[in-house]
Amino acid sequence: MSAPDNAILDEAAEWLVVMNAGAVSARDREAWMAWRARSAAHEQAWQRAERLMGAFADMPAALAMPALNRRRSRRAALAKLAALLALGPAAWGAWRWSENEGWTADYRSATGERRELRLDDGTRLTLDTASAVDVRYDAAQRLVLLRAGEIYIETAGDPRPFEVHTREGRLRALGTRFTVRQQDGRTRLAVLEGAVRVTVDQDAQTLQAGAQTTFSARRIDTAGPLVQADTAWTQGMLLADGMPLADLVAELARYRKGILRCDPAIASLRVSGTFPLADTDRSLAMLAATYPVSIASRLGGYWVTLGPA
Repeated sequence: MSAPDNAILDEAAEWLVVMNAGAVSARDREAWMAWRARSAAHEQAWQRAERLMGAFADMPAALAMPALNRRRSRRAALAKLAALLALGPAAWGAWRWSENEGWTADYRSATGERRELRLDDGTRLTLDTASAVDVRYDAAQRLVLLRAGEIYIETAGDPRPFEVHTREGRLRALGTRFTVRQQDGRTRLAVLEGAVRVTVDQDAQTLQAGAQTTFSARRIDTAGPLVQADTAWTQGMLLADGMPLADLVAELARYRKGILRCDPAIASLRVSGTFPLADTDRSLAMLAATYPVSIASRLGGYWVTLGPA
């Protein structure tokens, strides 16, 4: 059976809110049952909604079901629920993980935010969009645990070793400036100054300034030259030089709330340009003005799809 269409998922989100907002009247319950019985697609949408609520079972109520007493907050909650229903169980798990990681980290940045910090030793730390870190300093070491997102680090002089740990391995800074990005099952490192020693389960390498690499928990990829696009986010920009449109859209999506998708029909279109990350609507408008791309927006701009012009 195919997935329910977007209109039915929107209705399922509405009913999810109604049925979890407190006391439910007999009239609402009858209407809800009638809606479910309207078609197989309606029942399938509700089953998705129930699985979604099951995924939220161990989250605090304030996070799982936002307050709906104001029209604006209700609209935002419905948009988020409808988006999660459409994305499916795997995406719910990723969203749930990132929410939990962000809320419990020592320092975090919101979606679309670039946050700069000065640590106790004078080290400069910049968090990219939707990033989260823990900082552990003691008499013997300086440690940053990257839990989500991407960071820029400019280390300060200090006799204690400075390390960044990710899910895949650990990086020791050797008097340096560098960026680290936590990806799905991989870490990406770019060294701007000095050197960084990378250690994983079965491999270790030292990267010098002007190099970048990615690594898994077991292996470090061959290093390549650093290009400006690798660190452009620290200046609030996304640089594209013949980048597939699908990849550019995926990057822009990290900097805006809601859902930003690319139609497979234009996913391979090669695009170039400099796009502002602080104003993704402007970046999308630039794409539509330059390339054969159309922009469809729904749910008050929460759900945006790029398609053929």
